[in-house]
Amino acid sequence: MIQFPKILDPRGNLTFIEQERHVPFRIARVYWIYDVPGGEKRGGHAFKEQEEVIIALSGSFDVLLDDGAAQKIVHLSRAYKGLYVPRMIWRRMQNFSTNAVAYVLASCPYDEMDYVRNYDSYKDVMNSRSI
Repeated sequence: MIQFPKILDPRGNLTFIEQERHVPFRIARVYWIYDVPGGEKRGGHAFKEQEEVIIALSGSFDVLLDDGAAQKIVHLSRAYKGLYVPRMIWRRMQNFSTNAVAYVLASCPYDEMDYVRNYDSYKDVMNSRSI
């Protein structure tokens, strides 16, 4: 988890992010996920090269992280905290609250070839690394 600066002000709080200072990479792309219907999941893949920081800009959701050997669920609900997801970690976002917004900082431009979308293939790659 990364804690971002939080400037408290009675008129409303402010948080900011600077690349290579608050996140461990240069930001090449930013995208956000919103209006997720109840019960839907997003993600369900890993990236060969891309790193990400995922932030619950509004509302809350869970991120399931899987390294091929163990799984962990991280609950995100604060706009001043981000979850760093290194390359080759399977991730899935789920349990979105009403009006949740997932804001994602990515280290790479979009490249379909960077995705690992088949979980069995992912497990095979990760298991071969540990041999």
